Amino acid sequence: MIRLALFLSLMASAAVAQERQPSHCIAVADATPGVEYIHRAAYTDPVPEQSVRLRYITHASFLLQTEGGLSAVTDFTGFLGNVDFIPDVVTMNHAHSTHWTAHPDPAIPNVLPGWGEEFGAGIDHYVDLGEMVIRNVSTDIRSAWGEGVEPEGNSIFVFEAAGLCIGHLGHLHHEPTDEQYIAIGRMDVVMVAVDGGLTLDLPAVFRVMNRLKASIVIPMHWFGDGTLGAFLDGMRERFDVVLTEGSELTVSLERLPAQPTVMVLRPAYLREGE
Repeated sequence: MIRLALFLSLMASAAVAQERQPSHCIAVADATPGVEYIHRAAYTDPVPEQSVRLRYITHASFLLQTEGGLSAVTDFTGFLGNVDFIPDVVTMNHAHSTHWTAHPDPAIPNVLPGWGEEFGAGIDHYVDLGEMVIRNVSTDIRSAWGEGVEPEGNSIFVFEAAGLCIGHLGHLHHEPTDEQYIAIGRMDVVMVAVDGGLTLDLPAVFRVMNRLKASIVIPMHWFGDGTLGAFLDGMRERFDVVLTEGSELTVSLERLPAQPTVMVLRPAYLREGE
């Protein structure tokens, strides 16, 4: 009877594994380093093969686009620019009103809030669109006006596409636990808030970046070049720093930089005529 029960348990586990494709981000990176990963492009241009294009829009909002035309926007506030553009996926966090909207366009197929309907309940997302998988890891946040903590009130969102693992750390208020680091998995690209106080302080940010060991780090949620400069100064010891002076970055697994690199993008709303 014990052997039969064990057999049935293994069969059930196998069935679940077939239903959900294992994450390719929970693995060890094995990429060939290269140098060509920056391309000047408009959001309307095709994305190169086996690549993901990232556009820094504003604050903590990024547009991610795939070769096949899928699109996702992080920390969606309802406004992307003077364009008629409907993403396939939007993610949101509710630490502040600049990271979410209560009225997303109903035409958006997948709206993923980073918090649950009940206080402290958290939420679990796993959206498989074929060319892109979007999942989340819940994190705690400080409650409104800094009074107490809301457990699992925000989320780190991970986007898996073109063999890449791209993480948006959101409005992160605490260093991830060991269990959360395991759930996040391997990171090739990380977008991290570097304001130095509203989210993590900079020493904590540096520890998180050193732990994640992403090939590309993109700073966000900075308020002026002084705030950004303090982050860059602290990162230069272990990371190269590239000031792109642009808002787009095209990344592929085969052309990740050999040395971990901070890529500074300048935010720019989407514009008609691009």
